[in-house]
Amino acid sequence: MSNSTINVEVTGTGNLPAPGVYTIDPVHSTVGFVARHLVASKVRGRFTDFAGTITIGETPETSSVEAVVQAASITTDNEMRDGHLKSADFLDLENSPTLTFTSTKVSAKGDDFELVGDVTLRGVTKSVVFSLEFLGSGPSMTPGATVTGFEARAEIDRRDFGVSFQGNLENGSLIVGNKIVLEFAIEAHQAA
Repeated sequence: MSNSTINVEVTGTGNLPAPGVYTIDPVHSTVGFVARHLVASKVRGRFTDFAGTITIGETPETSSVEAVVQAASITTDNEMRDGHLKSADFLDLENSPTLTFTSTKVSAKGDDFELVGDVTLRGVTKSVVFSLEFLGSGPSMTPGATVTGFEARAEIDRRDFGVSFQGNLENGSLIVGNKIVLEFAIEAHQAA
């Protein structure tokens, strides 16, 4: 591995990449979640099939995000658990094959941003507030293209989306917690 340095710069107005449309790179991005299992652990999962665009405006307020996730691509690295998550108890894959996100507001919040958008899961749409961090922009490995990176995080209550599986232990403890953390690490590209 060489010791070459890659210059990452923050371009555009304020702490934003240059204005334009950026395509989410699913190979170098992660759409993930964390769920509490029993009282002792957290299960991490992700979706492997998703697409979206990030439109950067002159200001945060004129920027937007749209994304579609294929529910069948869920993985927690456990085939039996993944099968259960695809069932009507959770994602209801048969009736709701996609999850979607459409932003409704982007605003500066200190050095970072707040991203508000409509999340649709199981046919239920709710507004969700994400904390959003712009990681930087720089040259892509593709000549003439620019790469930019973001991380976003939010917490939802799965019951708000009709995910009401209520498996309990003998002592009344939930098998799966109601709070789900959504974690996105996004790399997006803009052609020159």
